[in-house]
Amino acid sequence: MSPHILDNALGAVGNTPLIRLDKVAAQLGVKCNLLGKIEFLSAGGSIKDRIAKAMIEAAEKEGKLIPGQSVVIEPTSGNTGIGMAMACAIKGYRCIITLPNKMSLEKEAALRALGAEVVRTPTEAAWDSEESHIGVAKQLQRKIPGGIILDQYRNVNNPLIHELTTGPEIIDAVVSTPSTPARPSSGKVDVVICGAGTGGTITGVSRAMKRTHNKECIMVGVDPKGSILALPESLNTADNGAQYVVEGIGYDFIPDVLSRDPMDVDSWIKTDDEEAFAAVRVLMRSEGLLVGGSSGSALSGAEKWFKTEAGQRVAQTEGMNVVLVLADGIRNYMSKPWFLSMALEAKPSELFGAIAEALKKEGN
Repeated sequence: MSPHILDNALGAVGNTPLIRLDKVAAQLGVKCNLLGKIEFLSAGGSIKDRIAKAMIEAAEKEGKLIPGQSVVIEPTSGNTGIGMAMACAIKGYRCIITLPNKMSLEKEAALRALGAEVVRTPTEAAWDSEESHIGVAKQLQRKIPGGIILDQYRNVNNPLIHELTTGPEIIDAVVSTPSTPARPSSGKVDVVICGAGTGGTITGVSRAMKRTHNKECIMVGVDPKGSILALPESLNTADNGAQYVVEGIGYDFIPDVLSRDPMDVDSWIKTDDEEAFAAVRVLMRSEGLLVGGSSGSALSGAEKWFKTEAGQRVAQTEGMNVVLVLADGIRNYMSKPWFLSMALEAKPSELFGAIAEALKKEGN
């Protein structure tokens, strides 16, 4: 959070806070420090702002983007597209985003508001088919003059920017917060838990942690049931091909930027929609954090991991620092049935009767 006047919105990408999740930790019965990296406070609303900015600025330095000619085309589940559209609006590039049908209307609206063109594709299309969001993007690139795909699935700047910014921000926040009798700390990042989509976040953050900070840091990847990113492969077989509602994590192929090397990702946890959305409610009602579905996946994954042998040891050790990467906010999901059900169809609170009684007209 810069105290200075910024030249444009790209200066407000990243530098997000790390916040204690003490109430959630108490509900889970864990003694370790549970911390949330709050990425919805980035300018475009998600952790994907970082890679959009990085990929565009790297392409500019390499001469791949030409002002007035280049058309940035990107297949995405939405958040990378919003980051791209924001950067293109600032820098003056035209932008086309290809987006699977399951992604929220809010994402499309935000993209169009930023000046991007949006092309929807069938959710069920295999990643390597011409009808998928990736296949359609490639068709557009071939036929539209100046079209360029910066390709978050293969672009080295995706994991690199997390190695250079997201990881160090987490490290700096933990290291610079002193240990006290009331709030003991190991003085280092002991565990990071985050959802995996392209895999850039977990790969880059892992490299920052293990190469320069704490080689013993445990990296836990969270993968939705129906996706195939987790290891061992047996974790994926029971629900292989199943559709899931949560957005932004999971794939039916292994992106090039995702390292599944056990040296980078120590453990994988599978989660489902129901437990993810229940965890969103917990984060909202307990910590006041208006997060999206994948943040719920991260929390529900953490709850499962804390029940493993390694997780139990960490959970019951005061001062160990466990970081959840909370990738985006609720802005993009407020019309989704799962959110409307949670927000508008919940059981009345104990105040409902008191309100009705207070507003009752005399004589009735």
